[in-house]
Amino acid sequence: MASFCTKCGTALPPNTQFCTACGAPAGTVAGAPPLPYGQPIAATAPPPPSGNAVKIILIVVGVIVGLGMLSAIIFAIGVWRVSRAVRATQNGDSVTLSTPTGSITAGRTAVSDADLGVPIYPGAARAEGGMQINSGSGSMVTVVYSTSDPIGKVVDFYKGKLGENTSVIQTGNGAVITSGKENKEGLVITISPDTSANGGQTKITIMRTQNK
Repeated sequence: MASFCTKCGTALPPNTQFCTACGAPAGTVAGAPPLPYGQPIAATAPPPPSGNAVKIILIVVGVIVGLGMLSAIIFAIGVWRVSRAVRATQNGDSVTLSTPTGSITAGRTAVSDADLGVPIYPGAARAEGGMQINSGSGSMVTVVYSTSDPIGKVVDFYKGKLGENTSVIQTGNGAVITSGKENKEGLVITISPDTSANGGQTKITIMRTQNK
């Protein structure tokens, strides 16, 4: 078996007393030569995962995918039920959404003085905007009108039509009139310049709420 110098690692012939390369006394150590200084030692690769570990990983992945699919199915069923419960109907310029808890109507629905709880301003024309909501707990109606009369005249008209529980807040751009009846009914009338119309028009927005 070949011998190697214990100092420099040079292979030595049999029965050699001194290293032929560095002159160091020959040793009797046999085997593979030592690694040169500074050469990195190869890292040992980690063992592959065992069969049980692979099974656990696959099970976890399957559970995550299954939960995602279940959530998607539940969401789809919820959307389907809502779509069957909500019904939309169109009547002229208005659209009504009927739900199990009530209805919502948007557009130029027909309203009367009784619906608003206050007279409609004489000669006012119906403008864009408006909504009616009816539910088991109460109702709300909002309508918009436009008139060529000045803001002050419109304010005086409604101040004379409402009772004692009336509050009027006037600013340089208009006025807000509020009235209520013991938290059972609320009325808000906003009077402002109609910037969407040509000329000096006045915009009247009436909102009435009723609690059951």
